[in-house]
Amino acid sequence: MSIIIKPIITEKITKDGEIFNRFGFVVDRKANKVQIKKAVEAAYGVTVVNVNTMNVRPDRSVKYTKSGLISGKTNAYKKAVVQVKEGETIDFYNNI
Repeated sequence: MSIIIKPIITEKITKDGEIFNRFGFVVDRKANKVQIKKAVEAAYGVTVVNVNTMNVRPDRSVKYTKSGLISGKTNAYKKAVVQVKEGETIDFYNNI
């Protein structure tokens, strides 16, 4: 079971990474904070100070079209914001 699914790269989390050393990840929905901390430390070789998690609910939408009503939703996921030790950083762009 892989805990870390993918990193989140948005303007807000990139700014938090530059100022507060916080980085965001989409993680497995059943993972807890201890498992997330160990997975990030093993994958990136940094010391994790704090882990905040949140469950993101699916967005539902309804569209009115010629053929009728179409409803849909996005996937729900769990987001983790990880703060690393001062002076350390995670570089997501080194493998490009």
